[in-house]
Amino acid sequence: MEVAPALPYRNTILVRFSDTDAQGHLYFANYLVYADEVAGFYMEELGFGAMNPQTAPCFIFTVNINCDYLGECRAYETVEVRLGYSRLGRSSADLAFELHAAEGDRILARGSLTQVFTDKESRRPIPIPAGFRAAILARQPALAGS
Repeated sequence: MEVAPALPYRNTILVRFSDTDAQGHLYFANYLVYADEVAGFYMEELGFGAMNPQTAPCFIFTVNINCDYLGECRAYETVEVRLGYSRLGRSSADLAFELHAAEGDRILARGSLTQVFTDKESRRPIPIPAGFRAAILARQPALAGS
């Protein structure tokens, strides 16, 4: 199955037993943890250095997150997280994500998070670093007008 152009990145995660709740399915907050973890991998691939805040060009704060829960998964299932940027502003960006059960490609969740790029000292919004913006646009050229 092709990844939608708006969601160009994908990675998989094996659901650990400890990620589930008393009902035996993936705990709701862990859907967001999985999306955030894979977002970090995508940002690394784009050259941002998100996994090491000390060397990253700025801090990124998540200021909003939305998630619709559409399916259930259990321990030891493989979840595929698909994501990509859906909007680039001056100092903020929206990242869309979908979680799918790898087996059968059932959709589990769909959502977005808003990132604000900030100066490390003042923690005030700054423009998205030019190199990072260019890397996003190279991967997702449809965002050039956003």
